[in-house]
Amino acid sequence: MRSLPVTLMLLALPLCAFALPPLPPPPLPLPVALPKAVEPAGNLVSEGELKRVVENFLVQKASALKAQVSVKRIGYQGEMKLPAGRVSFEVIAPERWEGYGNASVALVVRVDDQVKKNLTVPVEVEALAEMVVATRTLERGEVLSASDLTLARRDLAQVQGRFLKSTEEAIGLRVKNALRANSPVRGDYLERVPLVKSGQMVTILAENEVVRITATGQAKGSGALGESIMVRNVVSQKDVAGRVMDATTVRVDF
Repeated sequence: MRSLPVTLMLLALPLCAFALPPLPPPPLPLPVALPKAVEPAGNLVSEGELKRVVENFLVQKASALKAQVSVKRIGYQGEMKLPAGRVSFEVIAPERWEGYGNASVALVVRVDDQVKKNLTVPVEVEALAEMVVATRTLERGEVLSASDLTLARRDLAQVQGRFLKSTEEAIGLRVKNALRANSPVRGDYLERVPLVKSGQMVTILAENEVVRITATGQAKGSGALGESIMVRNVVSQKDVAGRVMDATTVRVDF
């Protein structure tokens, strides 16, 4: 038997004998970095800078007190983000605040002269000034002498700004209410010692460059030297106002 040509033999083979191997899967696309959103340029003000702005204002405000000033608290925390531009600050204190003790100030922040922030900032300022204090406990009705008083530094907030700067201002005055040792002595805590007492008989004096008239009167109230009181003329029974001249004389205008 004659053999078939090779070509025919190959054609007679099943097709699967010539199947190609499967192709590999396509490669995964490489990750592409997307551009980040660009934040607009701006200003970032630190907490420390903001507090320095407020502190500088407080120190300047208290400079007229002639006291040892210390800023104890500035109630602000955190950074402040602002738009791009020229940043300026303004601190505004309450109208009647004298610069010591507790208060709330306004912090106005502008960018290119436009208000961007208006904050309320609580603050505390200590202002120590030399003032008259008691060297011992003083009882009501005591008349002060030099040994009862001395000078020491105290916080103005403790006396609401009302204090005596020299002991001479208090010597000879009477204590209206008891005071503890080392406490400040304010002028409104004291009163002059009355030379004339209510109900006391006095001489009413009226005089000018030409004439001098005296009459007997009765004090309708107590008064210290130079104070004005009402007195009643015992003859006419009329009440007139006069100024205490000494322990027995009240002078009226004539």
